Amino acid sequence: MSTLDSPTERVTREEKQGNVEERELSSSLSLSLSLSLSLSLSLSLSLPLSLSLTRSLTPLALCLSRGQDCTTRQAPSASPAAPTRASPSPPTSSNGFQMDQALSMANGGTSPAPQTVTAKNPKTAAAMANDMNIVRRKLTGYVGFANLPNQWHRKSVRKGFNFNVMVVGESGLGKSTLVNTLFNTSLYPPKERKPRSLDISKTVSIQSISADIEENGVRLRLTVVDTPGFGDFINNDESWDPIVKNIEQRFDAYLDAENKVNRVNIVDNRIHAVVYFIQPTGHSLKPLDIEVMKKLHTKVNLIPVIAKADTVTDDEIDNYKKRILADIHYHKIQIFEGPRYELDDEETIAENQEIMAKVPFAVVGSNTEVTTIDGRKVRGRQLPWGVVEVDNEEHCDFVKLRQMLIRTHMEELKENTNNALYENYRSEKLAGMGIQQDASVFKEVNPAVKQEEERSLHEQKLQKMELEMKMVFQQKVQEKESKLRQSEEELYARHKEMKDQLDRQRQELEEKKARIESGRPIEEKGKRKGFSLR
Repeated sequence: MSTLDSPTERVTREEKQGNVEERELSSSLSLSLSLSLSLSLSLSLSLPLSLSLTRSLTPLALCLSRGQDCTTRQAPSASPAAPTRASPSPPTSSNGFQMDQALSMANGGTSPAPQTVTAKNPKTAAAMANDMNIVRRKLTGYVGFANLPNQWHRKSVRKGFNFNVMVVGESGLGKSTLVNTLFNTSLYPPKERKPRSLDISKTVSIQSISADIEENGVRLRLTVVDTPGFGDFINNDESWDPIVKNIEQRFDAYLDAENKVNRVNIVDNRIHAVVYFIQPTGHSLKPLDIEVMKKLHTKVNLIPVIAKADTVTDDEIDNYKKRILADIHYHKIQIFEGPRYELDDEETIAENQEIMAKVPFAVVGSNTEVTTIDGRKVRGRQLPWGVVEVDNEEHCDFVKLRQMLIRTHMEELKENTNNALYENYRSEKLAGMGIQQDASVFKEVNPAVKQEEERSLHEQKLQKMELEMKMVFQQKVQEKESKLRQSEEELYARHKEMKDQLDRQRQELEEKKARIESGRPIEEKGKRKGFSLR
């Protein structure tokens, strides 16, 4: 334009240009603000820097958008200003601790000192570090996982339970009676005593009986394994072999079921507990008892009991228990002890200690009800000097035995069988088959070494087969030579006999020939003259 602008128009145009530049700068700062916010949300490590940048750029953007002087710094207000469109609220994160720490650092505060984990054991230190990283939150409403115990209870009741117990002891110690007393039912029918002359069995047999019993809607499949004939012979050497073999066969059956493709319905027939009956002699354990316990304690949960405790006095029982425990500890026999958990209360710990203090249990079994002096009907035995009550802890330890075996430790018996005893047997079995395990994971095998081992085994197998074939061939050759030698001898004998016979015939013929050649015999001439006519 040729004409010059007036001073007023020039000032107005400069103000408009300044406003445009300010708006453009505000837009660019707002864009940088949004970028810094997005960066703060995506990168948690750069969160303090992003927040400090956001807080430093926000006042500048505000003053530019409002047309204020950005060179002067406003005094900080006592209360924080309400968030506006140009000053968004600080972003939140799922990790509240990290966000609070970043905000405190952005506001000029000092960061909290890092928490250090100190422990001598590396595993303990790792566990402590994991516990520190766990964020604990309190629920504001009902979610539903508190119903898990009820779900497990319904599933278990619907499925039912099983328990397998074996009773081992000499005949006449009341094994069947005690089992019937424990479960308050007649699992064993009354037995007829056979005369000694008719009892001709010389081996230990294994008899199993199963029953489905129910109590308050809870079903239990109970299997009792009896060992009749144990300890009834003069020579009881290796009389425990059928018992050990039966336990191992049950382990093998469970192992085979685990190795199958379909492992949905696996029947657990493993022995969960062995109640070993000891004669109430009042002395120490017999060598047979010690040997059997040493054979069984690594395969089953062993629970020793003193049978027919009503035949000895209380002092004799106490001394007998001490001797039995001394023998058990001396021979390093492991008997079942209730597990101890860290979260057990004092009442549970005291209850377990009371049960273990009664081991070995001095028990009395009886299914018949008798009347006491005060008129009560109790399960017990009527003796000339009074009544022995089965369910009275002052008379015997039957209540403690039932408490351990059924009421408090039945699941522990099954878990210890599965997690400890069976796993040990399984590891030994797999190791015997040439399969080695390390922390329940099979070790990696070098293919070249494995191939060399297989080749060596194959060569050994071929050498063994070749040796067997040579031995068979030599045996066949010897048999054939023996037959040929025998045939040769027979032929030689026949040849000699025929030769002798031929020699005799030749001699006779030669004699006849000689007589013929020498002329007629005199007898023949005389005979001929006698016939002549004169």
